[in-house]
Amino acid sequence: MSDLLLKNIKTLYTFNHEEQIIENCDIYVVDGVIKEIGSNLAEKLKRPEKVVDCTGLTGLPGFVNTHHHLYQTLFRGIREVQELPLFPWLKGLYQFWQHIDEDAVYYGAMVGMSELLRTGCTYTADHHYVFPENAEKTLIDKQIMAAREIGIRFHATRGSMSLGEDAGGLPPMRVVQTETEILEDSQRLIDTYHDAGDYAMTRVALAPCSPFSVTASLMKESAKMARKNHVMLHTHLAETKDEERFCIERYGMRPFELMESLEWTGKDVWFAHGIYLNRQEISRLSGSGIAHCPSSNMKLNSGICRTSELVKKNAGIGLAVDGSASNDGSNMLEEVKRMYLLNHLKYGTKGLTAYECLKIATRGGAEVLGRTDTGYIDTSMAADLIFFDLSDIAYAGCHDPLISLVSLGNHSFTRMTIVNGIIVARDGKLTNIDSDMMAEKANRYAQKIVALTREQKQRKVY
Repeated sequence: MSDLLLKNIKTLYTFNHEEQIIENCDIYVVDGVIKEIGSNLAEKLKRPEKVVDCTGLTGLPGFVNTHHHLYQTLFRGIREVQELPLFPWLKGLYQFWQHIDEDAVYYGAMVGMSELLRTGCTYTADHHYVFPENAEKTLIDKQIMAAREIGIRFHATRGSMSLGEDAGGLPPMRVVQTETEILEDSQRLIDTYHDAGDYAMTRVALAPCSPFSVTASLMKESAKMARKNHVMLHTHLAETKDEERFCIERYGMRPFELMESLEWTGKDVWFAHGIYLNRQEISRLSGSGIAHCPSSNMKLNSGICRTSELVKKNAGIGLAVDGSASNDGSNMLEEVKRMYLLNHLKYGTKGLTAYECLKIATRGGAEVLGRTDTGYIDTSMAADLIFFDLSDIAYAGCHDPLISLVSLGNHSFTRMTIVNGIIVARDGKLTNIDSDMMAEKANRYAQKIVALTREQKQRKVY
């Protein structure tokens, strides 16, 4: 048994069923699970293995990132595509992504997960859908290995692309796979890694990429496999007007109507973006969740998600940083701030409160990913916790800690990030890996791939 006592917490925002805000409390954790929340617990307990003084700190459940493309951390700031909208942006980046391999995926995951942990994310999903023809078949395995080494709770998705440009899709043929290859590897990953139990550190979902890069038959077969194996489904949806036009021209349906026709709705499904869902479609989500990606949506000029309407309809909504090539960072606290500001840009004084935004980023995300054991703070919940020190001058003069978090501050690092009862980051420093060495290796590998791609483009080798 391992135990941890977090004592003297100044304010604890639980986002639990009672919406409790607890002042001056302790949390006792045993084997990664919260056993007790109260005052002066040290006097009641036998000597815990570890005691951490949280005097002056504000505590929340860890943030949940519902959509990412971790490998993209190696492809940030590429000048050829930096200012383009989604479709030409993707077509430009496919030329770089065709060269990824196990090492690129591993280092990309380490970089992205490092940023997430340092900025308060304790549980992340990832949507990996690029499997170049000459790459190893174990790219998702490398992501899972990275997650276990760094200590983050991880929902891997086996993404896929089966509709290449030769058949009217967007991606080049060298980064698409056959349906047989995709489905066989999907089953392998479920059998090898998916943990359906409470407090699972690794889960697997199936995630055909998007309506413009997969076939309808793959969508149907993936749904059958997922439901047979009781895993979730994920895809991009309603992100741009280009996607909407593609679906209408190819299928005679809007993107969400296509999902309905393929039986891709329900509580076991979550969609990335959901910007161009209309009011009727929001009412027909049938429990499907939305991963809201504010920074990516702004950078790619995609549009603004109908966040307030989703909340009013009690639709599932979580927060996401999206791929680092469409956001440039994996900063979860910054994403909370941008969600808050973008929502107020769209809805004005009727926008979401700071409390509501933070609840979306924590409990909302966990619910979107089908979890009832993390996302809020209570006894018997996973000890996925983050703490902030709001005593710095950057927060002075503010009378609400949550407003401080979403509107103030000079950086986004937590004072402490705890996953599964283990401290994995302190003041921006990771405890399980050598981040300086990892950054050096990741940079070297990224430069190698980008240089190779640019050389091929000069020689017109595609």
